[in-house]
Amino acid sequence: MRPAVTTLNPEGASPFVLLCEHASNHIPDSYAGLGLGPADLARHIAWDIGAAALARLLSERLDAPLFLSGYSRLLIDCNRPLGAPTSIPLRSEDTDIPGNLDLPAEEVAARQKRYFRPFHDAVAACLDARRGGPAIVIGVHSFTPVYQGVRRPWHAGLLYAGAAALGRGLIEALAADRALVIGDNEPYRIEPEHDYTVPVHGDARGLPAALVEVRQDLLADDAGVEAWAARLVPALRAVQASR
Repeated sequence: MRPAVTTLNPEGASPFVLLCEHASNHIPDSYAGLGLGPADLARHIAWDIGAAALARLLSERLDAPLFLSGYSRLLIDCNRPLGAPTSIPLRSEDTDIPGNLDLPAEEVAARQKRYFRPFHDAVAACLDARRGGPAIVIGVHSFTPVYQGVRRPWHAGLLYAGAAALGRGLIEALAADRALVIGDNEPYRIEPEHDYTVPVHGDARGLPAALVEVRQDLLADDAGVEAWAARLVPALRAVQASR
């Protein structure tokens, strides 16, 4: 059985603590793909395409701890509060998820125990160990170029709540390249009833926290991942130096 969380560079010296909550589209065979075929399980509804590869490069170049989820967010979403309607989604974008319909409470509890809690327990232990020292929480994500028929104009976006200085500092650093369109709390917004990483590991602890969202077609190959790592590393270092 694969682990629910893979931790890379746990003793990294960087103040950044990186999470990739949607790193994998893996679903155990016993779930029969939750009733979906391989094409659907390769889509964004099952994972954040390119995000894990980008997160790994950032971890290596920043010397930062990284936590990668081991299972698809269709089983349970590691960036949603337990019990939220999107925690175990019945529908994602335009696709129904048959294997999530009418789940007994025992199955919901089992998914929480197997796939959600180990991931966040590992992150919490890392942040507990850094208590009193510097820690900046960054989630690494990707988003689709088109959502429900509407083309998105952003190349990347920064999502934040309490840590406005962190979010706006990263936006300013990335937007220095005039060729880029960088979203300010776009294409999504942080909402405590729908988000977990920033509200719980960041704002509730009094730690600066943000999600980095890169458009997934820009992470479709090694060259794209490399290009975005090359942009994000100096941007992250710049906001670190300004704190």
